[in-house]
Order: sequence, then structure tokens, then C-alpha cells
Amino acid sequence: MDKTLCENKSLSNFNQNMNQTIQAEDWGRLPYQEAWDKQSQIHQALVAHKLAHRSEPAGTYPQDHRLVFVEHPPVFTLGKSGKADHLLLTEAECAARGIDYFPINRGGDITFHGPGQLVVYPLLDLECFFSDVHRYVRSLEEVVIRTLADEGLLGTRIKDYTGVWISDAPPHTPNPIPQTPNRKLCAIGVHLSRWVTLHGLALNVHTDLQYFDYIVPCGIQDKDKTVTSMARELNRAVDVQRVKLLLMHHFAEVFQCAVEPPLTNAI
Repeated sequence: MDKTLCENKSLSNFNQNMNQTIQAEDWGRLPYQEAWDKQSQIHQALVAHKLAHRSEPAGTYPQDHRLVFVEHPPVFTLGKSGKADHLLLTEAECAARGIDYFPINRGGDITFHGPGQLVVYPLLDLECFFSDVHRYVRSLEEVVIRTLADEGLLGTRIKDYTGVWISDAPPHTPNPIPQTPNRKLCAIGVHLSRWVTLHGLALNVHTDLQYFDYIVPCGIQDKDKTVTSMARELNRAVDVQRVKLLLMHHFAEVFQCAVEPPLTNAI
């Protein structure tokens, strides 16, 4: 898709008079703990506002939904259903390599966040949209699949696994790197409290994939599955700012809402 067309198409979505409006924010590069604290504050405010309006049907009162874009310095996070031994380094070895480590309250196992990876935290009162966790995860996957399609990549789902995958190399893209049959581009891990969402998705744009060698990514040990990035699959540089625009556009499409661009740190 032409970049100008992408911007015009995205902004037209942002300005639609829809029932729910989400404010996008770009936090730049932020240490994981600081971003987690900020997420938690917004999450708590959404829950408190919801409880203050508990006598009113969901969606009939304004909510301060957010769509946060952020990049983290190197960090491993372990979900509540994960296994600690899926971190293949000791915490001392992590520290020596400048990698933080946090057990957290999202679903899923262990994953990596770091430079070149676009992390997206939707902080939504989900009942204003729908109340179905499975549909929510599938909707996040769909946002990413549509975004990848605009960049020339065929993102897919794999039964019994969350996230977005590449299952074979794009036929028009010469790529000399040997390919594993199923390569994960995007990990998803969420947490909900009173139907208010926390955490989200991590899309490898031009991430250093060596970090994934230090963990069992998402707890998946199948030999036919590995981790990849958009830059590796396309064999070219990828514009992160364009990817953010595309994600905002497709989030508005899939969730049938308006997404307002960031007021500061504009994308």
C-alpha cells in the first residue's frame, strides 16, 4: 500500500463518528517496569470509572480507552502459566547481558521484548465492544494479519497456538536464510480484570532474534516452530512508523471504533 494512501485511509478511520473512541499513545522506548506501572495506573482508572458507573449499561458512558505503542530495552517476561526453567539463563547471566526479567500476570509463557520490536498495549473496557476473551485474542491476531498483508506478508494462525505466524516464505521475496516451516512473528499475552484489558501483543519488526535463543519462546519446543521478524521475512528494512499507522488503521477496522492519533510523540 502506498504510504500516502495508508495515511489518508488511516486518518479517515480516526475521524469516523463511532460509538467508542480509543486514544493512541506513543511512549517511545521505556523500561519495562516503568511501562508496566503506567499501564497499571491506566487500567486501575478504567476499572474505577467502570465501577462508578456500574448501574449503567457498558458502552453508554464514556471510557478512556488507550492504545499504547512502546519499545522496551531487552527484557524477558514470564506469564502466570509459564515455567521458570524456560528461561535458559540465570538471572545473573541476564544481568550480565543487560537483560531484565519479570514474572508478570498476563497469560502465556516466557517471551522477549527489546529494540526493533513493536509492543502494543490495548487498555480497553472490553465490555464496551464485546465480552468474549477468545474473540478478543482472535481480533488482535486479525489486526496484525491485516497489517502484515499491507507489507506483503501472509500472516496466519496455527490451531491451538496464539499469535501470528508465517508458514511459508513469500514467493516474490528472495530470502537466502533457511526457513523453519512455522515462524512466529507476533506473540500475544493478555490479562483481564472486570473485563478491562492489560498487556497485549509484541510484533517483531527488526528485532535481534538472538535473544530468543536464551529462552523457550512462549514455551513452544516443537522443532518445526521458531521465531522470526518482518525484516528477516522481507529481506529488507521495515519502517516502524508505517507499521504503527497500519496497526492503528486496522485496529479501528477490526474493533469497529475510532482511533485517535497520539497528541504528542505523533506517529
